[in-house]
Amino acid sequence: MPIENPAHPGDFIRSEIVEPPGLSVIAAAALGVTRPGSSSFLNGKAGLAGDRSQRIENAFGVKMDTRMRMQSAYEIAQTRMREKLNRVQRVGWAA
Repeated sequence: MPIENPAHPGDFIRSEIVEPPGLSVIAAAALGVTRPGSSSFLNGKAGLAGDRSQRIENAFGVKMDTRMRMQSAYEIAQTRMREKLNRVQRVGWAA
């Protein structure tokens, strides 16, 4: 059963990789992403792109595949929560 409200991958990276050794957002930005970009991602305001995920894997050894699945699960959950706002009618096909 899927998690109804999975964590944003930035939460995981911040709490499991950046904070334990005492890295700052500026240090995280050393991955080739701007400080505002790193801050937005680590605070759950921006999504995880493939290139950023690859840089995190190269720098910290956390597999890209896992984080990209986390991003996908997060986006699906967010979309499901907004589903009521989506007023698209199902299309019926005549046989």
